[in-house]
Amino acid sequence: MDRRRFLVAAASTFGACDRPTAPPGVNVRIAVGGSAQIVYLPTTLAERLGHFREQGLNVGLQDFPGGSKALQALLGGSADVVSGFYDHTIQMAAKPGAERRKLTAFVNMLRFPGLSLVVSPKASKKIERIDDLAGTRAGVTSPGSSTHFFLNYLLAKRSVPGDAVSVIGIGHAAAALAAVENGQVDVAVMTDPALAELQARRPKLLVLADTRTPEGVRGVFGTSEYPASVLYATADWLRANADTAKRLARAMRRTLTWMVGHTADDIAARMPSEHQGSDPALYRQALLASMPIFNPSGAITIEGAEAVKRVLSYSVPEVRDATIDLKSTFTNEFVEAE
Repeated sequence: MDRRRFLVAAASTFGACDRPTAPPGVNVRIAVGGSAQIVYLPTTLAERLGHFREQGLNVGLQDFPGGSKALQALLGGSADVVSGFYDHTIQMAAKPGAERRKLTAFVNMLRFPGLSLVVSPKASKKIERIDDLAGTRAGVTSPGSSTHFFLNYLLAKRSVPGDAVSVIGIGHAAAALAAVENGQVDVAVMTDPALAELQARRPKLLVLADTRTPEGVRGVFGTSEYPASVLYATADWLRANADTAKRLARAMRRTLTWMVGHTADDIAARMPSEHQGSDPALYRQALLASMPIFNPSGAITIEGAEAVKRVLSYSVPEVRDATIDLKSTFTNEFVEAE
């Protein structure tokens, strides 16, 4: 063997020793509640950076128009893990027979949710406050999703009956943008980058509630800590696949840490072009503004969990009336493992 071939072989052997020892080709199906939304960006970014592959995982990302649809995929058996909002784990814990389908969040990607309630420029009536929403059409990603929970919370806080508003699923990204601009809905719960694009087109856009900043989160929820986008799975799946969950958590933690050390331009360059919409520069601007929402530790605190339960209790009677062990709805054991 000549010297060059020897060095290549040696480097390959060293690299193989340095890689995770998981069996190659461990397949994991992750249902995402709207992958083009910046709130779910770390899941796609982990795949684009190769962090899942580094952990010996073949991850298939399945895109859905909202968190409730991703949850349905998990419960129906067509997904192993969901990249969705933490509040679904609490909602499911409050349902009758919850022990049979208990959900547990094991990576927390966001410090706060990045949701905003905006008024359509073509609203069918004058809307200046949340109190004005009775008799309107409200857009959410999909009925039963976290955007729907957010809307219900805002209505309940202002004593607007939930059934006084017609809820319409408008998806996210371009579909949501079109629904708001064309007046298919009077108000909508939106996320970046679609919201940033809408604000660029409509500088006078009225935002009734905004949880993209620490100040906005405190104003809406009365807390500075509010876990949002997470990876969650059934408790049974986590017990049976603890090593896989640990590798998923490690890949996500490395992705969140990578984001801290890189610019919005660096991150945007790694994302699929279809996620960036019609204006890549505006996408980078929205991403730059969104950087504070991400959670490098990947962990959930009990204080954050309590805040989510308190919010859900306003609008979900099952949660309000149930006795829920919040510590069973999340675990940090996988993000803290090395």
